[in-house]
Amino acid sequence: MKAHEHILTKQVQWARNRGISLIGSKEARGRAAYTKTLDENLFEPLLVEVRESFLSGDGNEILGFPGNPAKMQAIHSSSALGLNVFQYWRRIGQDSHVAALCGFCRKDSSNTFEIAFEKKYPINSNLPHPPNIDVVFQPSDPSKSRTFAIECKFSEPYSSQRHGGLKPKYLALDPLWVDIPNMQALAKSICPEDNQFVYFHAAQMIKHILGLKKAHGKNGFRLLYLWYDVPGREGVAHRNEVNAFAKTAEADGLKFHSLTYQKLIMKMCKDCGEEHGSYLKYITERYL
Repeated sequence: MKAHEHILTKQVQWARNRGISLIGSKEARGRAAYTKTLDENLFEPLLVEVRESFLSGDGNEILGFPGNPAKMQAIHSSSALGLNVFQYWRRIGQDSHVAALCGFCRKDSSNTFEIAFEKKYPINSNLPHPPNIDVVFQPSDPSKSRTFAIECKFSEPYSSQRHGGLKPKYLALDPLWVDIPNMQALAKSICPEDNQFVYFHAAQMIKHILGLKKAHGKNGFRLLYLWYDVPGREGVAHRNEVNAFAKTAEADGLKFHSLTYQKLIMKMCKDCGEEHGSYLKYITERYL
């Protein structure tokens, strides 16, 4: 079974197990892979401030229109997955706890963090669409800690749609490339088309790095690629591409690491107590 189909099949069965009816991307048309309401696809409804973050983002993630459900209503939505994993910790005020589980900091870190969603990181005023980073852990005292950012992936790496390369205008931003020559060389090699990476969207990740570097400096951030693993050849190939990108980042001294959702969820199961039972039940039944 192809990786994308593997993910969809698991999510369709999850919906059936919970008695959730699914509709197509055009309601009556398209594969039935969308919930009828947004809340049906979420562990908890959107917090007011989280909803505002998505409304101010570029993607029309949470608002559908007649005949078309919102993007986040897709059972294979990476935004829904990211929200289901992280919003709970923000609501209960344990943002720093999950930051430690992601490998960003120690559990006993004296600094505290607040989770933000869909945070924009402008690269240059001449580029009209700044990167939206899925999840950001903002430190209470930036002088004592880096900003931690997460790019979340679910089914997208395994889609039949190819991702694009890096546009030439990004290579013209000379000051941002000065101290990251290996990443610059990689950027040139995937401009304007990316013929190296099939599953890992390297151009998107480079834009995230440029935006974070512009805002926080080379040493002021750490970027996590959080992805959903699948069995078989596609999962192995995806992992190899992630590791290749990580080596390039490491050569430039950039703080970049990767983690699968499955490993993160298992760490949560091992680390968290019974008070998180309903949350752990939801994410393990749905995503493991």
